[in-house]
Amino acid sequence: MQQDFPGDITIGVLCLDTQFTKIPGHIRNPTTFDFPVVYQVVHGATPQRMVTEADPTLLEPFIIAAKELEARGVAAITSGCGFLVLFQQQLAEAVRIPLYSSSLIQLPMVHRMLAADRTVGLLVASKNSLTARHLRAIGGESISLCVAGMETHQEFREVILEGRRTELDADRLGAEVLDEIDQLAAANPDMGALIIECTDLVPYGHAIQQRLGIPIFDIVTLTTMLHKTLSHTPFSHRHHQRRDG
Repeated sequence: MQQDFPGDITIGVLCLDTQFTKIPGHIRNPTTFDFPVVYQVVHGATPQRMVTEADPTLLEPFIIAAKELEARGVAAITSGCGFLVLFQQQLAEAVRIPLYSSSLIQLPMVHRMLAADRTVGLLVASKNSLTARHLRAIGGESISLCVAGMETHQEFREVILEGRRTELDADRLGAEVLDEIDQLAAANPDMGALIIECTDLVPYGHAIQQRLGIPIFDIVTLTTMLHKTLSHTPFSHRHHQRRDG
């Protein structure tokens, strides 16, 4: 679908079936972006099934949801779960617009940005659930990585992975994130950049960067970039706007 103005460019988001609070900075909080985003929840696609079990029967419901988003006129499609990278190729093949299932698809690019003696860090929902299959899906299986997972932290595990509560203690989760990041950094002084796989942890990107002082990549930075690629405006127009303002 041709869209004439940047304001018309809408990003669609494939969503897991979760009920917990989505704080600002989360891809499922509309205040995170200054452009329109629409959501398509895949009912039954729980974090347990997608992250822990990597349930292959979820592929078809996600394909149906992606086609529904395309029919609604979105310009590109992403997701609310980085572990959906398992289905990247099949989902991209199912639609005729760009579809990027996970922040992890940036891994080869980030790797190429760094010197050979630098490592790419990953912050993921569950370290034990990240497999070679996930990395192969984006051509990252041979890249030197250091990985931190959140599955052992109580707030993250109970609210996000297991869905026991819907009220998220954002400060408590933030403390868990920084604890995990501190351990990762101490063990990997050669870490040159970090990719946040888990969309639920993106709101803490600023705090993580203050801690590490390195580039932080996530699904929100990627979505903002993708939106920019779809909404170019003349540079002369921008110059006149600044001068007139």
